[in-house]
Amino acid sequence: MAVAKKSTNWFVIGVSTAVVIVLVAIGAAVWWANSLATGPGTAPQSAIVNQDTGAITFGTGDDEVDTYVDFMCPICGDFESQYGEQLQTAAANNQITLNIHPVSILDRYSQNTKYSTRAASAMYCVAAEAPDSALAFFNALFTNQPEENSVGLSDDELASLADQAGAGAAAKCIADGTYKNFVASQTTSHDIKGTPTVEVNGKRLDLSAGEISKLEDVLAKAASATTGTEGDSSGN
Repeated sequence: MAVAKKSTNWFVIGVSTAVVIVLVAIGAAVWWANSLATGPGTAPQSAIVNQDTGAITFGTGDDEVDTYVDFMCPICGDFESQYGEQLQTAAANNQITLNIHPVSILDRYSQNTKYSTRAASAMYCVAAEAPDSALAFFNALFTNQPEENSVGLSDDELASLADQAGAGAAAKCIADGTYKNFVASQTTSHDIKGTPTVEVNGKRLDLSAGEISKLEDVLAKAASATTGTEGDSSGN
């Protein structure tokens, strides 16, 4: 596994631009959350969903990485393109604990279809109904990510992606929007001001100030540990 890349100027510039946009959008997200039922809605029950934090969790490593993602957010797509495979590999090797938080702050950019909320709810549906397929579906949402200011994917299209990922059992949950209220409550309770929001070992990173390096350090550590394990097994 390659050591995490250090060339991130493009990412920091993208984050800086997105922060300005998202600060405007957050008002709409708060309004949407307040327009829903006052309670947090139905919480997904799954072995991979942390009942205290709402995170969809992978791996058991000591270092914890939390990512808060909106599936309409193009910078989230950039983040996953650069770091997603490394994060998921480190989690699969139990070098880190990866906590994914689907949130919704960009509903206003999907022509009144509330795509961010629907996609996040669908992510929780798959985590609850077919946990072994959760990462495959997560990756499919970014591979098929719609552009901002488009209608996004329909519920049928989300269900089709879930089925392709091995989570056909989540179709009814996706159609019903079972976890829309839960997504809204998670977005507000975690005080999300922009996406992606990243935390390492409980500390929220200032990505526009270059603190992505703290994530890269964790990934480099995980890669080194994996390489060391392989070396020991070969007798070196």
